[in-house]
Amino acid sequence: MSPITKPTTTAIPFTVGVALDGAGWHPAAWRDPGAQPDALFSPEYWTGLLTAADHSGLDYVSIEDALTLQGEARHPAPGPIAGIISGRLDALLTASWTAPRTSRIGIIPTVTTTHTEPFHVATALQTLDHVSGGRAGWQLKISGDAAAAAAFGRRPAPAINRDRVRAGLPEPALTELLDEAGDVTEVARSLWDSWEHDAIIRDEATGRFLDRDRVHHINFEGEHFSVTGPSIVPRSPQGQLPITLLAHSPAVYALAARGADVVFVTPGTQSAADIIGQVRAAEHAAAADRAAAGLAPLRIVADLVVALDHGSETGSARLTRLDRTAGIRFANEGSDARVVAGSAASIAAEIAALQEAGVDGVRLRPLTLPADLAAITRDLLPVLAEREIHTPDSNPTSLRARFGLDPAANRYAASPPGGSADHTPANTAAQEVAA
Repeated sequence: MSPITKPTTTAIPFTVGVALDGAGWHPAAWRDPGAQPDALFSPEYWTGLLTAADHSGLDYVSIEDALTLQGEARHPAPGPIAGIISGRLDALLTASWTAPRTSRIGIIPTVTTTHTEPFHVATALQTLDHVSGGRAGWQLKISGDAAAAAAFGRRPAPAINRDRVRAGLPEPALTELLDEAGDVTEVARSLWDSWEHDAIIRDEATGRFLDRDRVHHINFEGEHFSVTGPSIVPRSPQGQLPITLLAHSPAVYALAARGADVVFVTPGTQSAADIIGQVRAAEHAAAADRAAAGLAPLRIVADLVVALDHGSETGSARLTRLDRTAGIRFANEGSDARVVAGSAASIAAEIAALQEAGVDGVRLRPLTLPADLAAITRDLLPVLAEREIHTPDSNPTSLRARFGLDPAANRYAASPPGGSADHTPANTAAQEVAA
């Protein structure tokens, strides 16, 4: 691997982001009195959520997505599941719609690597970085379920033994998916570098728009695919978008260690300290690859589902009411992340404990939307600022900078004497780290 980024010298900030999914993370959230089920698939709904987050001081939002209908992957019969929302808008296209309508917040759509073409994934994300002015990221996701494989019809689903995965035992089918995802990240990073920052010269006198010597074929050859490149999209403001992923097991920690910048984890039955230890062990095992790639230490961010007190109803009461509506206990049966309910002060204390344990940030999953997002921005963020856990930043800033990642160098650019490998001017509203 060639160098991708400079070694990090920037201090690591404690970040606070929000994960958005439909009407909220509870399966009965769409039936909450404050929900807007008739607007879930409208541009106005998503613009409203993103602009509210943009004005609040949150560092980023992520947008959930999958290749199957909600709940379908875990259900024995294909098709919609009664009682829960079915369908969602494409996360990347939603991000591309909302990005020009916001000015400062990072936007991280979920894009699946399985069944999709790496070239298309890379160039679409690069385009999002352009239209957002350098605020884009990517939540990488794999898909090992039969419903997604059948929907695409190109290859069968791998026969993953989930009991072995849960037990932490080697599982060849999962390993194959993760290896493919690792190759996709390497292809994406190479394509993002394939145009040097000054490849477009626009020389009217000679009629040369592009310096072809500064556009590079990546010539990737892997077990799963080959990509010649170059990208069809010029180098974007950040150069390298932050790559994130959600991980619950050592095998996925290893994928994060191979090529991600940020890993979202879910402390719950396992402590944050134990998870951090496992992630750092995976990172240590991949130290040579990360050093060769110039990747900074992984940012470890803890996911929490939050139900805040607001109005006349406590968060606990709302959680109980929605559980009764859905006929489940969401905290025990339906959520992969810990569910916390209560006042802004009590949830701030939970976040402080995670910070003390060593995580680099939290990603909050609102139990209901838009109500819990409003409570996060109105009530929780000021408490976090008072406790000096997180200080909102209203300035337009790249997503890389928000995670404390240095400007990205270009693997193909020659390093000038005493200078960095890529030297696009940094720090304009649209191109702060356009290295």
